[in-house]
Amino acid sequence: AGITKATVSIVFDNSDRSRSPLGYEDCPEITVTRQIVVGGRNKYLINGHLAQPSRVQTLFHSVQLNVNNPHFLIMQGRITKVLNMKPPEILSMLEEAAGTRMYEMKKESALKTLDKKQSKVAEIDRLLDQEILALRSLEKERMQYMQWVNGNAELDRLKRLCIAYEFVQAEKIRDSAVNEVDQVRQEMAEVDKDTEKLKSEIQEMEKKISILIADKEAKLGGDMKVCSEKVDILSRSLVKETSAMTNQEESLKTEKKAAEKIINNIEEVKMTKGERDAAVRKFEEGAHDLKKRVEDLFKILEDCEREYQGVLAGKSSGNDEKCLEDQLRDAKAAVGPAESELKQLNTKIDKKGQLSAKCDEAAAVENELNVRKKDLEAIRSAMGSISYEDGQMEALQKDRSAKLEMIQKLKDEVRVLSGKLANVQFTYRDPTKNFDRSKVKGVVAKLIKVKDASTMTALEVAARGKLFNVVVDTEYTGKQLLEYGELRRRVTIIPLNKIQSHIVPQRVQQTAARLVGEKNAQLALLLVGYDDEVKNAMAYVFGSTFVCQSIDAAKEVAFNRDTSVPSVTLEGDIFQPSGLLTGGSRKGGGELLKQLHALAEAESELNIHQRGLSEIEGKIAALVPLQKKYVQLKSQLELKSYEQNEHHKLGELVKKIEEDLEEAKLRVKEKQLQHKNSILIVSTLEKSIKENGNQRETRLKDLEKKIKLLKSDMQSALRQLKVHESEKEKIIMEKDAILQELVMLENQLAASETQIHTLSEELDKQRNKVSSIKQAYDQAESELNLSRSKLKECDTQISCIAKEQQNLQQKLSDAAVERKKMENEVKRMEIEQKDFSLKVNKLLEKHGWIAAEKQLFGKSGTDYDFSAHDPSKSREELEKMQAQQSGLEKRVNKKVMAMFEKAEDEYNDLISKKNIIENDKSKIKKVIEELD
Repeated sequence: AGITKATVSIVFDNSDRSRSPLGYEDCPEITVTRQIVVGGRNKYLINGHLAQPSRVQTLFHSVQLNVNNPHFLIMQGRITKVLNMKPPEILSMLEEAAGTRMYEMKKESALKTLDKKQSKVAEIDRLLDQEILALRSLEKERMQYMQWVNGNAELDRLKRLCIAYEFVQAEKIRDSAVNEVDQVRQEMAEVDKDTEKLKSEIQEMEKKISILIADKEAKLGGDMKVCSEKVDILSRSLVKETSAMTNQEESLKTEKKAAEKIINNIEEVKMTKGERDAAVRKFEEGAHDLKKRVEDLFKILEDCEREYQGVLAGKSSGNDEKCLEDQLRDAKAAVGPAESELKQLNTKIDKKGQLSAKCDEAAAVENELNVRKKDLEAIRSAMGSISYEDGQMEALQKDRSAKLEMIQKLKDEVRVLSGKLANVQFTYRDPTKNFDRSKVKGVVAKLIKVKDASTMTALEVAARGKLFNVVVDTEYTGKQLLEYGELRRRVTIIPLNKIQSHIVPQRVQQTAARLVGEKNAQLALLLVGYDDEVKNAMAYVFGSTFVCQSIDAAKEVAFNRDTSVPSVTLEGDIFQPSGLLTGGSRKGGGELLKQLHALAEAESELNIHQRGLSEIEGKIAALVPLQKKYVQLKSQLELKSYEQNEHHKLGELVKKIEEDLEEAKLRVKEKQLQHKNSILIVSTLEKSIKENGNQRETRLKDLEKKIKLLKSDMQSALRQLKVHESEKEKIIMEKDAILQELVMLENQLAASETQIHTLSEELDKQRNKVSSIKQAYDQAESELNLSRSKLKECDTQISCIAKEQQNLQQKLSDAAVERKKMENEVKRMEIEQKDFSLKVNKLLEKHGWIAAEKQLFGKSGTDYDFSAHDPSKSREELEKMQAQQSGLEKRVNKKVMAMFEKAEDEYNDLISKKNIIENDKSKIKKVIEELD
């Protein structure tokens, strides 16, 4: 009962090596064991080692024993059956005994394996063909990708080379400007030294002259001294004023030359303008002729098409409204009514007895009128008791239509403004069932109301992107919206229970008001209106910034130590306490808040008109039953009034019958003539139809040719007109540009003429001044000469000194002019040095690699060798390569390297598998050939 395993073994004597199975020549005995386990699998062992059942069969086959053969052992009593076997069975048994059967079975198995491997090879070949196609495609894409990558590297190298060259040039100009400034300042110092030296020499000469004059005065007295001092003073003044006059004359000449140049330019521009005007007139004349030709062709084409359609429809000409058949049918139809009307008129003339009958009827109706007068009075009193006036409902309907029109107009305006403010619209799906939408307050920009329209730009700049933030009650609501609200864009959410606002303290607000005035600096939060429930969000957005009326006020608030709060001007310029300034052109500043303000006004006005419409509709609803009753009474009144007037109508009817009789007699004659004419028209039309049928095809062909030719001519004329118009527009644009240039030149000329006029006036004043000084000087000098004639030896020495003094004075004046030029040059160089220093700093800030590789710039053998790489050519090559790279980037597959490597690995793996299978096939074939 406890046995779970059974084992049986058979031992073979293997001492004869010549008959030993292949691979067992060294084993003296061969033990084959079979083990059966309950609930398990069978195990086979050969010499104690596990073996597969096929290996056991092969072992027996190798010694001509097939355990699967039913005649493996011939039992006693079965010999006769074996002897009676058929030839194939005996052959099979002999093959088993000879050992060839095992070889045949192995060969069949090997051939099946070969077939499987061949199919596997075919499958691999098919996959290889697909892989090769994919590899070729990926190889092309990889080449494009490598070209793009290499191009990017080359583009980066060229960019760096150009930026490095630009940086080096900027540094050179900056440094050279500094050196030149120092050099010019040194020259200015030398000029100052020379000036001081000249002044000292002039003073020494004045002293010498004074000594000589003192000697002369000792001889000639005080008159000589006074005269000499006067001459000296006038001489110095004359030299000084003459030098100033010379400078003014040079400035005037320069300004006049510039004005002449501007005048020449204006003449040239006016000539060019005249040429353009003539060209525009010429084109307008040509365009007028072409337009006239197009209009004429269009009219002719319309006439031909109308005539073609008329002929096609069977009309005699294109101007006829109906075809000939329709005209004939109408003419025949007109004959019948003419006959019937003629009969009716004759009948009416015969009925003269109606006149007496109507007279009797009028007498009977007159008796009834007196009875119905009382009814009319009762209806009028009933109408007077109704509180409704005639036309009141129509007036209300008119007001209602006007209100509806205004509401529709306002709705369109609200829709347009809402479209422009799409970014401010916040749409979401309820994150949970029965979600309370009052928890979401909305976008900040729609929750505020600007108190002063002039501060809209400043408030928009102060809030910046926070205007588009969404305000909710709690952070949980915000989390729900982000996770389940299916938001269409990224948003920033402000939870009211968590947001921390930093409002400027009251002390700082008072300080700012004291510094610049209360109205000049106000907290942005105080300039907007909002609901109390969103107070924390508004404080977060607007509570930390001042809005100032001017730049000076903004500077004071931002940079003062007692305030140090960010400030914004009404124009949108930002001043940060850190020193950062932001400003300049702000195109469309404040447009968002302006549009929101306009939207709110439009919605408010819409609500007012909708309420007015509701009131009007209420009045209409209240008046409907009164109107209905009033209309009924009015109808009864009109009916009774009609019956009251029946007598008069009957009298008139009698008169009318008499008049009708006379008229009928006249119309009988007319209808007879009309009947005769209708018969004549019918015969004429029948004849025209017959003639038109013979010529219809010929006329249609001629008209088709004519229409085709006219269309071709009109298209050609339209093309010429279009070319004419484009050329005309081009010349008009050139003319506008010339006019702008002319205005600019005229402004420059006016400024130059103003400057010339100013300089001329100053020069005239200076000349008058020099002339008066010269006259005084000449007079004093003549007086002095009278005195000097007495002392010639002193005069000669003094004149030499005075002449030398004048030369020194002239040198001093020239030195002053030269120093002024040097000062202007220093200012220009300082501005240039500042600009290029700013450029160098910007390049260093924008490109961080400059600081690391700065020492390599311009060195030979590096990427920044400017002698080996021409910067101008490199710049052209950079622009060309940028255009190429932008085109390649759109076409290149950036994942191609990984895809190519993967495809290449798969290809190599398939090749390896194929080689293994081919080797296995060749080995199997070789063994079969050897055994065969």
